[in-house]
Amino acid sequence: MQGTLDELGTPLSQITFVVFDLETTGVSAGEHAITEIGAVKVRGGQVLGEFATLVDPGTPIPPFIAVLTGITDAMVAQAPRIESVLPSFLEFAAGSTLVAHNAGFDVGFVKAACAAHGYPPPVHPVVDTVTLARRLLTRDEAPNCKLATLARLFSSTEPCHRALSDARATVDVLHALIERAGSFGVHTLEELKAFTRAPTPEQRRKRHLAEAVPSAPGVYVFEDERGDALYVGKSVDLRTRVRSYFTASETRPRIREMVGIAARVRPIVCATPLEAEVRELRLIGAAKPRYNRRSRFPEKVVWLKLTDEPFPRLSIVREVKDDGAAYLGPFSGVRAADDARAALYEAVPLRRCTERISPRKGRPACALAGIGRCGAPCEGRQSPEEYGLHAAAARRAMEVDATPVFAAVEARMARLALEERYEEAAADRDRLAAYIRVSARMQRLRSLTSIPQLVAAAPAAGGGWEIHVVRYGRLVSAGVMPAGAHPAPFVDALTATAETVVPGPGPTPAAGAEETECVLRWLEGPGVRLVRIDGEAGAPAEAGEAGEHAAGGAGAGTADGQGGAGTADGQGGAGTGGRGAGTADGAGIGWSLPVTGSARLMARIERAYRAEPGAGEAHRRREGPPPR
Repeated sequence: MQGTLDELGTPLSQITFVVFDLETTGVSAGEHAITEIGAVKVRGGQVLGEFATLVDPGTPIPPFIAVLTGITDAMVAQAPRIESVLPSFLEFAAGSTLVAHNAGFDVGFVKAACAAHGYPPPVHPVVDTVTLARRLLTRDEAPNCKLATLARLFSSTEPCHRALSDARATVDVLHALIERAGSFGVHTLEELKAFTRAPTPEQRRKRHLAEAVPSAPGVYVFEDERGDALYVGKSVDLRTRVRSYFTASETRPRIREMVGIAARVRPIVCATPLEAEVRELRLIGAAKPRYNRRSRFPEKVVWLKLTDEPFPRLSIVREVKDDGAAYLGPFSGVRAADDARAALYEAVPLRRCTERISPRKGRPACALAGIGRCGAPCEGRQSPEEYGLHAAAARRAMEVDATPVFAAVEARMARLALEERYEEAAADRDRLAAYIRVSARMQRLRSLTSIPQLVAAAPAAGGGWEIHVVRYGRLVSAGVMPAGAHPAPFVDALTATAETVVPGPGPTPAAGAEETECVLRWLEGPGVRLVRIDGEAGAPAEAGEAGEHAAGGAGAGTADGQGGAGTADGQGGAGTGGRGAGTADGAGIGWSLPVTGSARLMARIERAYRAEPGAGEAHRRREGPPPR
């Protein structure tokens, strides 16, 4: 017997929705806590019940959050803790479909609370009114999908960053959006969820753009009618990845907008995934596609420079020159570089004025000389030789050993803590983290950029070996050697046709820091073997035998130091030129970075102070953005 339409899904009129909202102390479910829960249970347009309670977060509420929500420490002082509230909320929501505005935020906090207190994560179906609004409303109707904007259209309740009132406003928004979805034939919960994931008409019309894209690793470029790049991406399977842009799995609004503008997709097939990753970075940096968010402006990094003059000073610059100066970086922005400079000043009494000064022409000293923070070389109190000792110490701290900076700033932090000046101590902690993090990164980069040429191999997915040639940290050639082939001719041909590199100055002489870090991640991957090295590697460590692989022992050389890659039987190949990177019995050598002094100091900071990436500016934005 033929079923009815209702049997194809659960009608929305029969669904019990629990529309809820949370107020929190911040934006991270792992680090912040819930301060208020508000929920409204509805079915068929009728309100069945409400749930509302303040929650004691167990920590002080940041002033910014208190101003935003109106919830103060005094209000939650007598409120129950989340371990008492959570069972009641879960019982209230049992058997329902959860609804929230920006549901990922609210559901994430609920899941974190469940995990912290031994409850299974909620498995309720979830409807996000933000996603629904983006599918159903035009920019003319709503310039954005914020709850306050939608409430002005559909609700008489004004959101005020209090949980219950925001949940009530979301109920009205949900009903209005469901009514609109009905005109698209959406009448069941299953249809509603599929509707939010359905591709747009523009996506469906542009599916033909993926037809000529091959199934191979590489880079794809979405271009407009004029041939300008809109978006650049990479994939190990170009065809599968590009086709996903025209399906329901692509839900990012800006990317859906980009697909509507795109006129063609230009594939660039690469020999290996690493080559694709590097080409993607180079294309994004060169073309600056407006729909890419990351890596568009590699030239905007900044450096901390110790100038080369009679009385050197620290300067923040955007370009590394071959001028004899010392450089530390790259930093992502001026603020991070300024934090690192402040940390270095704490360890070394360098002058902080910006003018060039001469031993023959003096000028009055500034206030720093009066408090003992500067030797006043401008006034003639220090000779170039005496001041040069400080400059040499600063250069060493920037390029070799950051321990003096760590010790000086840590001592100041301890002194400030004893004086109960905790905010100042926290600011120094963040400055120290900014300095040590970049110092460790620069030492890591230099472990590779100091090598004139490195050839390495890793097992390829389909058999054989991926072989890459790297010069001064820049990927200059890539290829896949077939299984069982003799490696020496293949490696010789790959290095002979590789890009010629003339290194420039600084820690990144031939490529950007992001590209060099891509190569480093690949070198540290499983199964990678060094084939040839010109110069000294960081700290190679013996790895397993390359002869274990069916493709052969890439990474094996001969006992007399001739570089080469092993053959299929695990014996060393007879490569010519370069330093050997293995032994005659086929035991390969893997890449292993040295654990530098700065890396150890960074680990100490993270253990002692839990400094997070990007903490260099944390003292300027300690309370974080609002939860919405």
